[in-house]
Parts: sequence; structure tokens; C-alpha cells
Amino acid sequence: MAERGARPNVPAWRVRLLRALRALFTPLLPDDYLEMINPLWSTQELRGRIERIERETADAVTVIIKPGWAWPGHKPGQYLRIGMPVDGIHHWRAYSITSDPGRPDGCISVTPKLVQSGKVSPYLVRVARPGVIVRLGGVEGAFTLPDALPDKLLFISAGSGITPIMSMLRSIDREHGFADVVHLHSARVADEVIFGAQLRDVDRRNPGFRLHEQLTSEHGRISLADFDRLCSDWRERETFLSGPAGMLAAMTEHWKQFCDSSRLHVEHFQPYLGGEEGQHGAGGTIRFCKSNVTAQSDGSKPILVAGEDAGATLPFGCRMGICHTCVGRLASGRIRDLRTGDVHGQDGEMVRTCINAPEGAIEIEL
Repeated sequence: MAERGARPNVPAWRVRLLRALRALFTPLLPDDYLEMINPLWSTQELRGRIERIERETADAVTVIIKPGWAWPGHKPGQYLRIGMPVDGIHHWRAYSITSDPGRPDGCISVTPKLVQSGKVSPYLVRVARPGVIVRLGGVEGAFTLPDALPDKLLFISAGSGITPIMSMLRSIDREHGFADVVHLHSARVADEVIFGAQLRDVDRRNPGFRLHEQLTSEHGRISLADFDRLCSDWRERETFLSGPAGMLAAMTEHWKQFCDSSRLHVEHFQPYLGGEEGQHGAGGTIRFCKSNVTAQSDGSKPILVAGEDAGATLPFGCRMGICHTCVGRLASGRIRDLRTGDVHGQDGEMVRTCINAPEGAIEIEL
């Protein structure tokens, strides 16, 4: 995937005018002059300007961005690729959109949490300031509310897993109102609850919304045995779950055993490797051509992880198949997508090493 922003929603009359003027300009085009005047006016890719940065917790901020052209829209719960230069290198990362689609000022927001070893989150949390121009990529994700809002909803989140759910809650608050919504959220202490003040305000204003904050330093994690006490009719509710991988795996299995698992919707911030039978293949040997490293995967271990375990230094970003930082050219062999179980691969194909595993012996130019 080219490291470019999404195609901006430029008015048709402006596109026609620029096309008519191109014959008069050389070597630069009218688009180039527009970008010199204002980078947000690019007609080649969608860009945005950071308007404000609001502190949520000691290690999380909300970044409010004004798109250069009309925002094409998103569904609550989806995520967005954002590109920015950090230390002279352009990086792309994916973040859940935390604003609701009906925001009247046309802005969008993302809420990164600091990852000490990362490149982009330290920049956004500690360094970025209003006025910074960023690139806005495509909107993706199937973790979204249905068009017809269910009568009863249950949201379960922990830590930064609140981010896609916050967009959903804001959308319901603005457009529908809360009829019967329960939200169970876990954090270590009250000061670490991202959007804590906003969540408590929603709870205070809406009799149809009930918030339970589980402070794990005082009361431990929410156990599966707690569900009947915290939300006695949880089996009857359409449920949206977002949080650490261990929590997701345990609760997914719980829903399979005790109720209709089709009513559970899960956001995976990294490839879920404990998926359905058949998603894992036979595995194989991986030869990293440029690193001169050979690794082995049992079919459940991604190419990236297998290479790191074998001592290779490999590019990576989001580790969830979105940012395309980890791509390498497949020299030979076939691979299996750990999210879907699909087997594919052609010589010369660019593959994402964080979400694919070898299906037999492979060679990759990394």
C-alpha cells in the first residue's frame, strides 16, 4: 500500500478548474502551488491540521484534527490511518476514531496512549502541538454499531480498549439517546480511566445508561463469575468488547459456552491468534534473504514474531496489519492470513509479516 493519504473530497468545480489550468503550468502544477500556499489544500491526498491536544490521563491525550477537505465520514467504532514525520522519518499508525460522526465542527479525534518504546505515540503525547499537518488515510474496521440500534446494549472495555467504544457512546448520546445501555470498564485506578469525566457525565445525565468502573488495584479484574451480578441479563444483550488480548480470548470463549456468540462483537487491536479451527496451517521455514536469518513457525506464529525470535531486526509498526510498516516482498512460497485462514502468495507479492504465517517453506526479502 502506497504511503499516501486518502483521496480528498474536493468539490467537482475545483477539480475541473485545476485540470483546465494544468496546461499553463510547468514544471509545477496548480496543485503544487496550492500546497505551497496551504498544505491542507492538497487535492492528491487528504490532510489534516491538529487543532487541539487535550490531556485525558498522564499517558493518554485526545488529538483533535480538522481535515483539509470535507471529512468523508466514518461509522462509530472504526479506525483511521494517520501519517506524520517523526525524527525526519514518515510513520503511519492506525488509531480508533474517538469522535462521533455528527460532530458539528467537522473535526475528528483520536486518543493515543503512550507506548514508551514506540515512535508515534510518544510524539503525539509529548511533542505534537496545534498547527501540525498530518496525513489522513482510509477509514477501516467492522467493529461498528448496527444501523438499527438494538434495544439492549452491553459494552465491555479495559484500558485503551475504551477508544472505539467512546465513539459509539458519543454517537448514541447525540443521535439516539440511551434506552438501555450498560458499560463495564476496567482500569487500574480512577486517574487512569481514559474519558473518565465524560463517561461519568454520560452516566449522570442519562437514566438509560449505567456505568460500572472496575478499579483493578482495589477490586481485581472483572471475572466471568461477576457478569450475573453486574449485568444480570447479559445473555440477552448485543455486546461490544474491546481490550487486552487475554480478556478478549476469555470472554469470547465464555460467550461461546453460555449464550449466542453471534451477539458478541470484538475489536482486536492485534491479530487474534486463538481463532477458529483451520486458521492455523502447517507452518514452515522462513528465510529472510537480506538479514541472512532463518526462522521457523509452527503455523500459529506470524512471520514477524518468528523472525524476531530468531534474532532478525525487522520493520514493524502497529503489529495488527493496518499500518503496512512491516511489509516485505515474498520471494517464494505461500502464506496463510492468521485472521481469516486464507492461503495465498505469489512471487513478488508484498506481504504483511505481522498477520501472515508460512504455509510451507518461504523466502522473504527482508
